[in-house]
Amino acid sequence: MSKIIGALVLALALGRVVSASAAEAQKSPPSIPDEVGEAWDRVQQVLQDLSDRFRERFGGRENVETRPTISQMLSRSEALGLSADQVKRLEQLRDNFERLSIRNNAEVRIVELDIDSLLDAPTVDLAKVEAKVREAEKLRADLRIARIKVIEQAKAVLTPEQRKKFYEDVESRAPRAVRGQNPSAKERE
Repeated sequence: MSKIIGALVLALALGRVVSASAAEAQKSPPSIPDEVGEAWDRVQQVLQDLSDRFRERFGGRENVETRPTISQMLSRSEALGLSADQVKRLEQLRDNFERLSIRNNAEVRIVELDIDSLLDAPTVDLAKVEAKVREAEKLRADLRIARIKVIEQAKAVLTPEQRKKFYEDVESRAPRAVRGQNPSAKERE
């Protein structure tokens, strides 16, 4: 009988210890060091950037606006019958836009770091965060508009016959879902 009472007392004591440690664990979950959290955020950002680049380069929800149009024109230079001067002008447009894009993307990343810093503050200044978010989105919009402008400049380098041939070739190679979204060659000229 004394063994049973001893076992019962031991079980009750263990129950209290287990419930106390469970309560303690609920009160303070294991904290993740700030460095690990920041590293994880950077990994997620890098993966998102790579995903965006992969989608841009290899497809996905591709449309006329996101295709590397000037590079496609240059890769088809012989088929389009581009002159050396046309090739040089297209390369300059592409290279200048690439420089602009690199600068713009760096500025966006800096603004995103600023946003992260603002959000890490104990009290978030919503007005500052809003201004920074708008700044980042303006940079993205400016780059998008610049891209559209440079593509239009590239189209102007081609003759009407070369443009028609280029877009007929592009449409013949495009997946069906994308073809349905593209305006006809007449609408683009």
